Amino acid sequence: MKTNKEAFCDYLLLEKKYSSHTVNAYLGDLTAFEVFVAEEFGQENADLVNYGQIRSWIVSLVDQDVSNVSVNRKVASLKAFYKFLLKSKQIEINPMLKHKSLKTPKVVQVPFSEKEIKDLMEQIDDPVGFEEIRDKLIVEMFYVTGMRRAELIGLQLKNIDCSAGLIKVLGKRNKERLIPILSIISSQIDIYIKERDGLENIVDSDYFFVSKKGLKLSESFVYRLINSYFSRVSEKVKKSPHVLRHTFATHLLNNGADLNSVKELLGHSSLASTQVYTHNSLAELKKVYIGAHPRNK
Repeated sequence: MKTNKEAFCDYLLLEKKYSSHTVNAYLGDLTAFEVFVAEEFGQENADLVNYGQIRSWIVSLVDQDVSNVSVNRKVASLKAFYKFLLKSKQIEINPMLKHKSLKTPKVVQVPFSEKEIKDLMEQIDDPVGFEEIRDKLIVEMFYVTGMRRAELIGLQLKNIDCSAGLIKVLGKRNKERLIPILSIISSQIDIYIKERDGLENIVDSDYFFVSKKGLKLSESFVYRLINSYFSRVSEKVKKSPHVLRHTFATHLLNNGADLNSVKELLGHSSLASTQVYTHNSLAELKKVYIGAHPRNK
C-alpha cells in the first residue's frame, strides 16, 4: 500500500500534471519538514502535525536567513500536501488553513528596450557555422514567441511547421499551445535545420535545438547564452530567458496588443498572471497620454 507521500507524488504528476522538477522540489521541502518535526518534536508522522509545529519550522528557516520568497515557496509545498490529505480524507482539519504568507518585496522585471534588441540583432546579423546560427535562432525564438526556457529546450522537430507558420510547445502541466512565428524566423529555421542535418551524430534526434555533439541543451547553457549575448548591449542587472519572455509581452502590449491575446501567447491560465507585464506598458501609455491630451498643452 502506498504511503501518503507516495500518493501525493502520484497526485502531483498524474492529476496536477506538474513537471518532475516541480514534484522533486515539493517532495524535498516535505522531507525537510518531516526531518525537522521528528528532531524537534519527536513527531514521526507529518500527517498529524499542528500549525504550531509548522510555525516553528518557518521560524527556524527565517533564523537561517532563508529569504521570505524561499520560505513561501517551501510552505507552498506543505499547503499542497495538506490540501491533498484533506481532499483524500486522510485528515479532517487542514493545519495550514489560517496561514498567511510572509511579506515579500515586489520585484519589477525590467525588460530589454526595443533599441537593445535591435542593437543585438545587428551585432549577430551574419552568423557563421552551426553554433552561431543556432545561438542567434535561440535569441530570436525567445523574442518572437515569448516561450519559456523549458519550452524552448523541450521543443521537438516534429512540432515546428514553417509552412503553416506555427510552433506547438508543451507548457506547464503538459498543456500544449500553438504559437505563430514570423516569416523571418521561418527562413532562419530552414537555415538552422540544414546545419543541424550536417551534424555527424544526433543522439537526441527528437529535439529541435541540440549541441554540436547532438545532445539536448541544458537549462544552464541556455541561461548563459542569453546572459552573454545581452551583456554586449545592456547594463541591466538581470539578463535571462525570462527577461526576454517579459520583453516579448511588454513590447506587444506597448504596440497595441490586447491583454487577452498576450495571455494566450504566453500560455497563462489566468489574466492575473499576464497582468504583471502591464507595468511597463502602462508607463508607455501614460507617456503617450500626457503628450497627446489637449489639457496638458
